[in-house]
Amino acid sequence: MDDWNFRTVIEPFRMKMVEAIPFRTAAQRLAALERAEHNLFKVPARDVTIDLLTDSGTGAMSANQWAALMLGDESYAGSRSFLKLEETVQEITGMPYVLPVHQGRAAERILATVSLNPGDRVLNNTHFDTTRAHVEHAGASAIDIPVAAAHVPSDTSPFKGDMDLAALDAALEEGPVAMVMLTLTNNAAGGQPVSMANIEAVSARCRARGVPFWLDAARYAENAWFIHSREAGFEDMSLPAIARRMFDAADGFTMSAKKDGIVNIGGLLCTRDKGQYDLFAVEGILSEGFPTYGGLAGRDLEALAVGLREALDPDYLRYRERSMAYFARGLMQVGIPVVQPAGGHAVYIDAGALCPQLRSDQFPGIAVLNALYLHGGVRGVEVGELMFPGATLQLVRLAVPRRVYTQAHIDYVIEVGERVAKQAPEMGPYRIVEAPPVLRHFSASLAPA
Repeated sequence: MDDWNFRTVIEPFRMKMVEAIPFRTAAQRLAALERAEHNLFKVPARDVTIDLLTDSGTGAMSANQWAALMLGDESYAGSRSFLKLEETVQEITGMPYVLPVHQGRAAERILATVSLNPGDRVLNNTHFDTTRAHVEHAGASAIDIPVAAAHVPSDTSPFKGDMDLAALDAALEEGPVAMVMLTLTNNAAGGQPVSMANIEAVSARCRARGVPFWLDAARYAENAWFIHSREAGFEDMSLPAIARRMFDAADGFTMSAKKDGIVNIGGLLCTRDKGQYDLFAVEGILSEGFPTYGGLAGRDLEALAVGLREALDPDYLRYRERSMAYFARGLMQVGIPVVQPAGGHAVYIDAGALCPQLRSDQFPGIAVLNALYLHGGVRGVEVGELMFPGATLQLVRLAVPRRVYTQAHIDYVIEVGERVAKQAPEMGPYRIVEAPPVLRHFSASLAPA
């Protein structure tokens, strides 16, 4: 019997420091949204009450991480802090060659610059925004092959983040593939996990054909937890053992450590191949700095070494899963359709289903997103037509920062969602006023159509 099987979702931590959050009137929120040209990326944080824009770099560090900051060795080359991080990464992942970078997209840029050529094909369960942008910037094609269930928000299959193996076989038969990548968890498909069976099946196919197999491991700990809690045969395996088995299947990985490293800045690019590492290091020197600091202070390296271990704490991950399920269930109870089952880092509103009167090119995700802000100062991000032109699903992601918000904050967001649900039938379309050709969701100017 589980001694902690209570209805109440209790945070497995207590606060030693607090930060005030802002409250703005409805008129002030409307003015802020208009100044931001209806793009919540442009709204200052001082005008946001509950900020669920991203879980990247927005988490709260632990007492042990703050203590580790004081041990930071700021030596330019070969610092003690790097050696500590290197040892931690090697222990968790088994990857011998460790290159720190300032954040995940730097790892993606270096990997794409060194490994890809114009005309190459890169397969992924689903590329997220910056990954796709770096692949395409290198002149390669970013091809998504998720399982069919990923396109059905109401489907409750436990591993909707999996790659479609039949589609992978067909793509490998078609001709050369420069790289296959799995995003753990599958962020663009609703934060859904990838099963160990799928990871190892993809790995076997790649190794049989000599195709490099990489992981986007930003949320490696959350994916390991879902394997532990949902996949038969892993319920008695420790989380570090599951994580190591995931990494053992791959040739290398990129990581935005701002997620499951639980730090405010940092990333990793790791490989098994010394020659490849040498090329990465040379490219990294151009933009990130010497390979043993990678654009980070020694104190950042120290905090990351602690955070990578803390992310595998089962009490923390059990809470993380339960809190997301609580959040998703609460929104559904007030009439907000969400992607099921809940993932580990966010709840995704099915904006297309909530606003069936709006076509995808009328940006239903933006309509829902801005309504959440206007009704209660809640900020999320659109994962639909604006972020990914031609997207099948029109979603709004509410990403919950690690160790920051309490159940009361989540209850408040659910109450705001209830008001949005009542207004949804009257929501009108949006249009793009101006946008850049790449990653347009970050800086586009929008307006009610």
